Amino acid sequence: MRRRDLPTYLLFLVLVVGGGLLIGSTTAPDAWYASLAKPPFNPPNWLFGPVWTVLYVAIAVAGARTWLHARGSRAMTAWWAQLVFNFLWSPVFFALHSIGGALVIVLAMAATVAAFIVFSWRSDRLSALLFIPYLAWVSFAALLNASIFWLN
Repeated sequence: MRRRDLPTYLLFLVLVVGGGLLIGSTTAPDAWYASLAKPPFNPPNWLFGPVWTVLYVAIAVAGARTWLHARGSRAMTAWWAQLVFNFLWSPVFFALHSIGGALVIVLAMAATVAAFIVFSWRSDRLSALLFIPYLAWVSFAALLNASIFWLN
């Protein structure tokens, strides 16, 4: 990373990590969520915060790298799209209590995360690799969301 790129990285970190933490803190699981039937593989609530924080840092770094080197690319478009879906999921699930709506969103998020990986693989392998754990987690989240939908 070049010194002159530092403001871009900081801006993306504030946008992604800050946005994620803000949304997470305002749409935390409540009594409604506690009352839902959940599959046996449902992780404990305390795990989501640390996992998402690490993922948000990776998402921000990949976004900054793409912004700096391929601003008008399909990869950047996919990056913005996944962020919109990411920031929509918690309010739709936890605030609107729309399990089905959240399932549609998390599936769209998985698709745009996968698209980002495909679009950046040749031009920026590091950014693509940073999104692989994200895709794994979002795929797990989709399975969890679908299971909760099925059980409720």
